[in-house]
Amino acid sequence: MSKLAPMQDAQESQGGKVRDETPLERLDRNLEELTGELRVIVTGVQVLFAFLLIVPFNTGFAHVGQFEQTVYVVTLILAALAAVCTIAPSPLHRLLFRYDDKHYVVFISNRIVIAGLAFLALAMCGALLLVTTKLFGIPAGALTAGLGALPFAALWFAIPLRRRRILDARRRQGGGGGPTR
Repeated sequence: MSKLAPMQDAQESQGGKVRDETPLERLDRNLEELTGELRVIVTGVQVLFAFLLIVPFNTGFAHVGQFEQTVYVVTLILAALAAVCTIAPSPLHRLLFRYDDKHYVVFISNRIVIAGLAFLALAMCGALLLVTTKLFGIPAGALTAGLGALPFAALWFAIPLRRRRILDARRRQGGGGGPTR
């Protein structure tokens, strides 16, 4: 079944409970859930991006080496990409408003936001690398950024993707629990 296949009619199994909603009601709920999640994510992205924008204007930035400057620029670009991806669902929705294409808006927004989370995780690791390298040197910075990447990889991606594979396998076996539209 395609990821953008039509939604199932009026039922969603969650722990044995059945949710009675139409496909349009489900899309409305999915969009509302997405926008609620984005309120949390966008704030963090904006704070990180703002921090990175003011760093070069600090008098101490003139004394950073080439490595730190490169890390800074890459981290700034990653934070900008995170901002683009996490803000993208709003203009997408606005520009397609009243075109009766909510299914597309919800599903493409979901994918864009996942990319934004990856960019955000990388930008946050870059910020860790930048600060700890400046304070303690490149080896300590690399170690800190590497260790800092582990919770992002596990909590934001590995654990949810593992659970998704389990639920997909159950669904293929006819036990429900897989993705609903």
